[in-house]
Amino acid sequence: MATINFGGVKEKVVTRKEFPVSKVRKILKNETIAIIGYGVQAPAQALNLLDNGFNVIVGARNWKMPQKDGWKPGKNLFSIEEAVERGTVVQFLVSDAGQKAIWPTVKKYLHPGDALYFSHGFSIVYKDQTKVIPPDDVDVMLVAPKGSGLNVRRNFLSGVGINSSYAVYQDYTGKAEERCIALGIGIGSGYLFPTTFEREVHSDLTGERGVLMGALAGIMEAQYDVLRSNGHSPSEAFNETVEELTQSLIRLVDENGMDWMYANCSTTAQRGALDWKPKFKKATQPVFKDLYKSVKTGKEAARVLRTCSKKDYAQSLGKELAELGRSEMWQAGKAVRTLRPKEKAKTITKQTKGITGRTMG
Repeated sequence: MATINFGGVKEKVVTRKEFPVSKVRKILKNETIAIIGYGVQAPAQALNLLDNGFNVIVGARNWKMPQKDGWKPGKNLFSIEEAVERGTVVQFLVSDAGQKAIWPTVKKYLHPGDALYFSHGFSIVYKDQTKVIPPDDVDVMLVAPKGSGLNVRRNFLSGVGINSSYAVYQDYTGKAEERCIALGIGIGSGYLFPTTFEREVHSDLTGERGVLMGALAGIMEAQYDVLRSNGHSPSEAFNETVEELTQSLIRLVDENGMDWMYANCSTTAQRGALDWKPKFKKATQPVFKDLYKSVKTGKEAARVLRTCSKKDYAQSLGKELAELGRSEMWQAGKAVRTLRPKEKAKTITKQTKGITGRTMG
């Protein structure tokens, strides 16, 4: 395990250099990895493990999407019950609300010594609400890719690993950490950071409601609306709000950091950004504090379980997403995307081959 200095704080990191796939194959050679569910992370993780040469099966209620990706009934595609029964590693990758619903079934078919694997700490951390309480005679672990299922698969196909965190909640066999890291490398992680189930779920729920999705979308809408109300055209408002961020600036931040990006833009942009950054921080930090408190106390978990368990949730979600897509800003975005180079679109399609269904989360 390597030690990396993160802003003056030293942390342990596992990389593929010290934990190569050849080592992983030795550790997992006798394991049958059962992927339970096939909606968000499951397709990417299942296909990556299969391509890396592991014995993988899928357990799902609906076989339509797995069959499109090449999984064959009776060979490596089974009911949830049979897949858990056959598996020695059970990757529990259905939605958080779904985990609560089918946990009694999964628990019934677990064997002593099995590994119960999660990609999110939700069900374990909020066990008082989910009732997901593993038996004492199984390993319980987590590997959480820091990206969508789409990017887990895309990065794998392009030979670039994704950043993941990992944790062990229960070590029955004495080999839980080794199994956990091996599975993390097997699904396509380039490097793995140790965490705990609690830290993973608290940071994840805060991040996706905040900067990664909720805050980002809200800030974009606010700026777009202000530009439009001051007479700017939809294309101009979209380009200055979304297009330049996603197609240019964020890539410079990714490659070299925010300080480098600031140093390599115009002096006018540089000065304005430095002057206004503290104002945005002051305005939003109270919101983030409220958000983190809501996550830590379990209020967010309760809302997720209550809302996502409703029978008509898929229908109501569809309406919310359709309303978002119909907004002027994202209609403008759709038009702008048609102007991007066609070769790039072909590359993205090629990189995401072998994945059907939803890929976020």
